[in-house]
Amino acid sequence: DPVSSPRPSMVAPKQGGDGIKPPPITGRFGTSLRIGIGGLLNVGKSTFFDVLTNSQASEENFPFCTIDLNESRVPVPDERFDFLCQYHKTASKIPAFLNLGRTWGMLFKKSHISACDGIFYLTCAFEDGDITNLDPIGDIEIIHEDLQLKVEEMIGPITDELENVAVRGGDKKLKPLWEAKAVKPWVIDRKKPVCFYHDWNDKEIEVLNKHLFLTSKPMVYLVNLPEKDYIRKKNKARCSEWVDKYDPGVFVIPFLLVGPWQELSAEERLKYLEVNITQSALPKIIKAGFAALQLEYFFTAGPDEVRPWTLRRGSKAPQAAGKIHTDFEKGFVMAEAAGKYRQQGRNYIVEDGDK
Repeated sequence: DPVSSPRPSMVAPKQGGDGIKPPPITGRFGTSLRIGIGGLLNVGKSTFFDVLTNSQASEENFPFCTIDLNESRVPVPDERFDFLCQYHKTASKIPAFLNLGRTWGMLFKKSHISACDGIFYLTCAFEDGDITNLDPIGDIEIIHEDLQLKVEEMIGPITDELENVAVRGGDKKLKPLWEAKAVKPWVIDRKKPVCFYHDWNDKEIEVLNKHLFLTSKPMVYLVNLPEKDYIRKKNKARCSEWVDKYDPGVFVIPFLLVGPWQELSAEERLKYLEVNITQSALPKIIKAGFAALQLEYFFTAGPDEVRPWTLRRGSKAPQAAGKIHTDFEKGFVMAEAAGKYRQQGRNYIVEDGDK
């Protein structure tokens, strides 16, 4: 019975010789994906949104767009981009952007998370005024439980309908989708988030992409620490242990949301970081969000313009050429991978940072 019998291999993500197996590419098709900001009450979601967007707006000389109070975009910091701009002395600099979706908390609606393709999940590990929380792991477990309940409510009617049409009704076209419902025992019987499993087959991915279950959204866990703990890199270990056990390969990033640096100029912030032998977590957070959405980019560069072109991970060279102009994709024959001094054909999978 495809409903009650999961595939024997359905266990936690495997670790091979090259480390954690990356998750399959699921979710909405395209590159205009956005990452939302979630967390429990008073963990600093709105402050984080403001810090992330305002810091980038004031410190970077790039086009900045606030779509509304809960949606913005920030440039992705990249030393390779900076080098190319400096090397070519380019007139036009267009960075890659990370799109930020709305913030949501305990009383979230399904639509709040459905509108996003990934999640920055904020938790904190200290007591300070309105922020009181000494159990970041409990925070993480709560959100997964809440999302899990909503997925269970959603998946029941879907499988019932498929059973009626595909099995009892004998619809052969829908039979493969029904058999792909190994998704159900993982989610319902084992009560596991979709994103915790990395070995979905093609038919199961088709089901996941059709229904976009809330627990399939990739997460980046952000641990808000007090100043002393952040400088000493303390309190990350417990969260990392939990993530390594249940959601291996996912980013866990400690950061300092509120501190003396807020009142400092850009130059004074650099001094503060140097004196305390630490660094800002914002660039790492932005890059982690971009990577969690399984996005990457290649560069075109010259004196007129330096620009990264965003792709989904695993895109082939003709698709990359099509980002620049659709005619390039149709007529693509061969490309040269910069820095590698070799020519590549149509089946070359573009790597992040190719030029």
